[in-house]
Amino acid sequence: MNLHEVHRGVTKNRRRKRLGRGPGSGTGKTSGRGAKGAKSRSGYSRKSVFQGGAMPLVRRIPKRGFTNKFALTVAEVNVQDLENLFDAGAEVNPETLKEKGKVKGRYDVLKVLGGGELTKKLKVSAHRFSKSAEEKIQQAGGEVVVLPGRKPVAKKTQAEGQEKSQPEEQE
Repeated sequence: MNLHEVHRGVTKNRRRKRLGRGPGSGTGKTSGRGAKGAKSRSGYSRKSVFQGGAMPLVRRIPKRGFTNKFALTVAEVNVQDLENLFDAGAEVNPETLKEKGKVKGRYDVLKVLGGGELTKKLKVSAHRFSKSAEEKIQQAGGEVVVLPGRKPVAKKTQAEGQEKSQPEEQE
């Protein structure tokens, strides 16, 4: 194949195929649909999972697990990342982490984890902290600020449910 043959037969604006225009057109009579059967009829459609009458794969394989639509999306940052990205005395918050490119995309909660070592004094603001991360930040002379954020849906305990169901005594 040579370079001048690459685009041979390729047209930029291809003409539409004119169906049912006589036997000389090559797509006359049945218009390329063949003879009889559901596929030859107008209005025919079938499910994308149809496999010729066999049980479709999507129905054969087992379904397991579920998707928790209430689960919070948690962005994680290790203490080591803060050490590498920020100078001593800097203020660390979700906005500054996004500017530095450490946290990307959408998330509900930012959590600081205790991976690595921290020697710099930083004021760290986040929604959640692991115990080790909190200890390492405070040992380095830094400050931990817990931001208000979306809370996970808490289940009612039995004790709470019983207290609310009992009427209050009036004196």
